[in-house]
Amino acid sequence: MDGETLAAPAALAGDGRPLSGKVALVTGSTSGIGLGIATALAAAGADIVLNGLGQARDIDQLTGSLVAAHGVRVRFDSADMTRPEQIRKMIGMATSTFGAVDILVNNAGIQHTAPVETFPDDRWDAILAINLSAAFHAIKTALPGMRQRGWGRIVNIASAHGLVASAQKAGYVAAKHGLVGLTKVVAIEAANTGVTCNAICPGWVLTPLVQKQIDAKALAEGIAVEQAAAAMLREKQPMLRFTTSEQLASLALFLCSDGAATITGTALPMDGGWVAQ
Repeated sequence: MDGETLAAPAALAGDGRPLSGKVALVTGSTSGIGLGIATALAAAGADIVLNGLGQARDIDQLTGSLVAAHGVRVRFDSADMTRPEQIRKMIGMATSTFGAVDILVNNAGIQHTAPVETFPDDRWDAILAINLSAAFHAIKTALPGMRQRGWGRIVNIASAHGLVASAQKAGYVAAKHGLVGLTKVVAIEAANTGVTCNAICPGWVLTPLVQKQIDAKALAEGIAVEQAAAAMLREKQPMLRFTTSEQLASLALFLCSDGAATITGTALPMDGGWVAQ
């Protein structure tokens, strides 16, 4: 848990892996997309700062498994993404513990659906805080160190809803559109510093949360789970196939590579053709 850094004897810079010696902080990384990205970055040799929700026992097991599997240093921080001072403290901890934050993945997010006129004020405020403002505060805190070192990668996990809209998702769509805009501004400001900033815009991703939605839809409509999944996909995507967390992680890993050194300010859909329509 907080304050404990786990490290395997094999955790060494210069071991030949592409991100060996780098430090990656991934918000919302105890499950789903964030965990997939953190795992891929660890496999590439990066030391990892995890952040998110979960029981202490589960998080201890998660950090231990990353250390054992990939021989990197791992630390967990429970910073509340609605609290700017906790975000700043987390990045300060990562810097003091590991020496830097070279890669920042802003993944933490929440959702709520309701028509605009009945959308709860507190849900609007929370969605904007976690899905957008948290990324701003994290970038603002981490960017100076990246500039100073002449290298950094910022990856914002936006959404197809950062490019197009859907009814009853005012908070989420507004926040994700804002995150795409923030990505562009940071990319322009950091263009000649060795720091890139990009957004990934997933469509339907088969996470445990989405699986629960599918199961609920199947139960409510009295149809098979497979039918419910296909119906959910068909609403938005020409390709009737879910993106996986591992596929998103592969894209994030590429954006952190030297091959992507001149890719910046982009919003990259991985959405089965959702926004092509």
